[in-house]
Amino acid sequence: MSVTETPQAADAPAKPVREEWNWHPELPIGNSPVFDWPPRPVAALKWLSRSWLRVSEQSLFALAAVIVWFYFQPALELCKELGFGWIAQVYLRNLILMVVVAGGLHLYFYTYRKQGSALKYDPREMAKKGRSYTFNNQVWDNMFWSLASGVTQWTCYEVLLLWGLANGYAPFLSWSDNPVLFLGWFLIIPIWTSFHFYWVHRLLHWPPLYRLAHSLHHRNTNVGPWSGFSMHPLEHVIYLSSVLIHFVIASHPIHVFFHMYWNALGAATTHTGYEGMLVKDKNRLDLGAFHHQLHHRYFECNYGNQPMPWDKWFGSFHDGTPEATERVRKRRRRMHGSA
Repeated sequence: MSVTETPQAADAPAKPVREEWNWHPELPIGNSPVFDWPPRPVAALKWLSRSWLRVSEQSLFALAAVIVWFYFQPALELCKELGFGWIAQVYLRNLILMVVVAGGLHLYFYTYRKQGSALKYDPREMAKKGRSYTFNNQVWDNMFWSLASGVTQWTCYEVLLLWGLANGYAPFLSWSDNPVLFLGWFLIIPIWTSFHFYWVHRLLHWPPLYRLAHSLHHRNTNVGPWSGFSMHPLEHVIYLSSVLIHFVIASHPIHVFFHMYWNALGAATTHTGYEGMLVKDKNRLDLGAFHHQLHHRYFECNYGNQPMPWDKWFGSFHDGTPEATERVRKRRRRMHGSA
């Protein structure tokens, strides 16, 4: 999350400046300071400490990866041969994780409305009718594509990496081999996936691919926890392919799990539709990303995310202001006019 995007201390909901939103962070939003120029090392360290030294998506996914490796992963030797037993175990594990994270967030925010509309971006509710949705219902549509295609392909990539690590086709890294790289992977993965996501997302907005695949994800102009991983099967293949870097650089299954949770479970958390989870009127867990919420509203902007400022570097950044909205609308008119 951006330092300027998320109110870390004063989390009491305030009236939005822009009336089309129920709530939004302070505008204009920004990116993380890690890649600021000239460098701001103090701000960068503060941002990293907020990401790792408190309850956050990063720290929770890393903890989940460690727990899964020690308690819910078959011995790596068993993964040398592709067998129904251990593959089914991996699939069931991933299915449970997605249901717990996406389903739990949906129940908390949308079914039981534990937070009401506090820190909710879009004033609209999930669509209960709509012919564009599978089963004529937004939530059922999102659940179907997240589970039927998303969890299946997440499992396929995970099985491929575990099989590769077990057989030596992917280089294995243990703590004793290189503890600096072992820990460094947890910083590298968010940066690498940010780079990968920006470019494959631009590719998915190429009109033929958009019509074929990405338009399914963009049915959701108003998002919820199940929206994030709701994609066409082809998009799942492309989106999750960043994990193939582990065939190139030595890593451990814990890193693979963290990488997949960052992509799959992180899609659910960042599409929550709420800035964060309030506990005693304070935001205790950052969730939704207004940066990406703007992409779902205006489409041709904010293809990346906070860890790297690719949108700023390539002129596709929307900072939430009316001026940025007008720029994006002009850009869309030019793009569609040329098409």
